[in-house]
Amino acid sequence: MKARSFFRTIQVKLVIIYLLLILVAMQLIGVYFISTVKNSLITSFTNNLKEQADILSKFAAPSLLPNLEAEGDSPDNTTEDLNLVVRNLFSISGAEVQVLDGNGKVVATSLQVHQSYIGQKNKSLAVSRALQNIPDNEEEIIDEDNTRKKMIALPVTYNDKVVGAVYVVASMTELYETVNRVNQIFFSGTLIALGLTGVLGILLAHTITSPIQGLTRQAEAVAEGRFDLKAPVLGDDEIGRLSMAFNEMTIRLKEALSANEEENEKLVSVLSNMSDGVVAADERGRIIVWNHRALELLDVETFQGVELADLLGLTPEKLAELQSGRGRTLLINRDHSDTEGHEGSLLKLTLTPIHRRDKGITGTIAVLQDATEQEKLEQSRRQFVANVSHELRTPLTTIKSYAEALGDGALEERELSERFVGVISTETERMIRLVTDLLHLSRLDSNQAPLRRRQTNIHEMLDEVADRFSFQLSQKSIKANVYVERGLKKSWLDRDQIDQVLDNLISNAIKYTLDGGAIQIAARKMEDEGLMEISVKDTGIGIPKKDLTRIFDRFYRVDKARSRNMGGTGLGLSIAREIVKAHGGTISLASELNEGTTVSFTLPLLQEGGELE
Repeated sequence: MKARSFFRTIQVKLVIIYLLLILVAMQLIGVYFISTVKNSLITSFTNNLKEQADILSKFAAPSLLPNLEAEGDSPDNTTEDLNLVVRNLFSISGAEVQVLDGNGKVVATSLQVHQSYIGQKNKSLAVSRALQNIPDNEEEIIDEDNTRKKMIALPVTYNDKVVGAVYVVASMTELYETVNRVNQIFFSGTLIALGLTGVLGILLAHTITSPIQGLTRQAEAVAEGRFDLKAPVLGDDEIGRLSMAFNEMTIRLKEALSANEEENEKLVSVLSNMSDGVVAADERGRIIVWNHRALELLDVETFQGVELADLLGLTPEKLAELQSGRGRTLLINRDHSDTEGHEGSLLKLTLTPIHRRDKGITGTIAVLQDATEQEKLEQSRRQFVANVSHELRTPLTTIKSYAEALGDGALEERELSERFVGVISTETERMIRLVTDLLHLSRLDSNQAPLRRRQTNIHEMLDEVADRFSFQLSQKSIKANVYVERGLKKSWLDRDQIDQVLDNLISNAIKYTLDGGAIQIAARKMEDEGLMEISVKDTGIGIPKKDLTRIFDRFYRVDKARSRNMGGTGLGLSIAREIVKAHGGTISLASELNEGTTVSFTLPLLQEGGELE
């Protein structure tokens, strides 16, 4: 694998290309050069043979005349002279020269070993052609010894008459050895050229690949998130300018990623700290982004791989309608009645489609708001208005009826008129108490009832409260006990408002405790030394469990008819809660039906100036 990757590098590819170019060029040059040299040597060798054969033919022509005997020379002397000339003057290294008469018989030969051929006829085709006065008779032959030879046969003419022929056979071994030496020299030169080209190619390729390797390392570092490295700039050429551009791009990319990370952190921070749930889905409706608040509102662990329509319980048609902009706000009722301790919640869903140019809707952002408390407030407000109207309407109706009766003549009857006036006075006082309580609640809600703290003796305050209700207690034979934990003496609080809280609690305890019952008023320090707890416990009729969660709601009565007949407005516990809350404490109620009720509230133990005791 490493070898394969090595041969795929640019440096190796460049070197291979250089070597192939040199090899191809040297091969083309070598083929042309060696072919030219070979042809030149063969042509020179052939021309040399032809020149010697031509000279010999001119020299031997007179000796081959048929009437030579008539001129007085003997044939033997002529043959001997011709042999001597052939052996001495026309000898060619590794060649055989024969002089033939007009009949093709050997008259003289240059080789001593072939002297026996004299007088024998040479049956070569080239000789026959030469005797027929055909001048170009040459060919290459390979003899029994596998030696390449050149054969030439020239006609010998005298006065334009063929009187014989010259036959030359020369070995071409030296010529081909010369060609082979040239081949070897060229091959050696090619190897040397390839070696030098390889070295130069490596050096040249290194000058190209070294900056590229630097760019590669820089790109890998950028891919890993490291932007501190810089690509080396080794010149002002194209690669150098590319390195400078890459370094500039790295700086820009680092700045862009930093800005993007900062924006993402801002977005994550905003999404994480939003009081509303945010869910984003892609064009296929699959959820891709969400915040923790959305998980809490929809009571799920994750949105991974969930469809938006399935999550919100919407049909695809309804989701498409919301995405298209027709009624983008929807209320979703989440029913948790099957889960113990949970009530149903109301979610306000707002869908906003994400548009991209030329692509239409590419996603959807859903914003979820918990409208449960808002709906409860709206319901409480509606109920409050209804309760106030009802509470005012009843005494107003009574007052109107009795006033009309007095106007119709009841005033003339003294006893009846006094009773009617008494009823009108009672209902008026009831309305005054109701309005007073409402004004008090309004001041507490708007923080317009500032606390006037003063140092208060706890035991003395509880005793005075019990004394204020001694008459009502004696009427119902109810025994009241006051208990203050040892060490709990004084605290800084608004005595008037705490007295009002205690008055409301004890008044309720007396109303709903049967004759002969008992009420205990106790104060103790809590485990947290900065708090004290005051409780009012009775042995009354108690409160059903279903009413405990709403007992502090305004105008809420467990037994509406009985409470109204006893003069209650249904605002006492609400006022008590607001006063305790203003002091920085909490109030709670525990009750068992037909066993009694305990109302407890905590207050901080403060010294003068508002510091803990």
